[in-house]
Amino acid sequence: MTELNETRSFAKDRIKVLLLEGIHESAAEQLREHGYTNLVEAKTALQGDALASALEDVHILGIRSRTQLTEVVLKQAPRLMAVGCFCIGTNQVQLDAARREGIPVFNAPYSNTRSVAELVLAEMILLLRRVPERSMQMHRSQWQKSAASSFEVRGKTLGVVGYGNIGAQLGVLAEALGMKVRFYDVVKRLKLGNADQVDSLHELLGEADIVSLHVPSTPQTANLITATEIAAMKPGAVLINASRGNVVDIDALASALRAGHLQGAAIDVFPEEPKSNDEPFASPLIGIDNVILTPHVGGSTLEAQESIGIEVAEKLVRYSDNGSSLSSVNFPEVALPEHEGKHRLLHIHENRPGVMSHINQVFSEAGLNIAAQYLQTRDDVGYVVMDIDSDHSERGLTALRTVPGTIKTRVLF
Repeated sequence: MTELNETRSFAKDRIKVLLLEGIHESAAEQLREHGYTNLVEAKTALQGDALASALEDVHILGIRSRTQLTEVVLKQAPRLMAVGCFCIGTNQVQLDAARREGIPVFNAPYSNTRSVAELVLAEMILLLRRVPERSMQMHRSQWQKSAASSFEVRGKTLGVVGYGNIGAQLGVLAEALGMKVRFYDVVKRLKLGNADQVDSLHELLGEADIVSLHVPSTPQTANLITATEIAAMKPGAVLINASRGNVVDIDALASALRAGHLQGAAIDVFPEEPKSNDEPFASPLIGIDNVILTPHVGGSTLEAQESIGIEVAEKLVRYSDNGSSLSSVNFPEVALPEHEGKHRLLHIHENRPGVMSHINQVFSEAGLNIAAQYLQTRDDVGYVVMDIDSDHSERGLTALRTVPGTIKTRVLF
């Protein structure tokens, strides 16, 4: 049986919140407004033993992309009950390990879509006009005034790989500039505007003047764009990657750019990125004039960071206040309306036959009435939220502790 890690209900000011990596102040403001005043903020990421040590008495953790929550670290965080990733991705968290420890993980999948789409739009215009190359020439005191190989985006074909929230919004913005939009996705998508879905990646690559990548990091998308795919692109096309660093073979891209096959490229994400601003950046793309390199800032606008801070903080508050796990990326999604005069018990357990029967049995034997109950499971974990009479919550919590397979229990007053 998994060792019980019980967190009893107590005043919100005793729930410790740790926010790392300079998360926007809107998150702290949101948490304080809801009574979470025991809050520590840091501008840096923590790793390994330093992170595990910091988490010894932390109940809620907020991170961005650099802090790595491994299984080893999670097992050393006995009080941790929720994690907020103040960004779109959650690759920095071992999600299955967090779920097994009874820790839901929340993120902000939509809050910075506009920021990313705007950056990509700007980059495609600059690259078609050869602005990065002209700028570098000027820095070397070279005056190359010419319209050769400089184009408007109007009438050009934008190929979007991955037609999710960012890809779809980019397509709408591109159409407003007079572009044709084609997209490829592994599932059938409802198109926006006049965009058309193509049947294969290579079909898209052969048609697009600009290829923009907006796919998640999965085993299927690793090295999605290799030398073979780059060779399939139109001569003089542009490649933009603002999705994940392992999607593009950077060495192959550098070779194609130096050979003149592509007009240019814009890369915001890399296979290996510095863990802090103090570490040096290295890439085969450095020194190529027709390449725009940005340090993973696609979603880094003040507007986006403020929205992300509010969105993720609200999700953490809802989970802490009433047990709602809706929109968690790794956890059973449960939401139960509150019942006046009742206390709420949360029970996270191993997903195995007989747990619910055992819960109901121990409550019956204890003479406890359940006013409302809701169960959801996900893979190896089950999550039950139940409301009982406020006078009996401590007895109910004691009864839950006897259920085999219990991972975490909590009572909310």
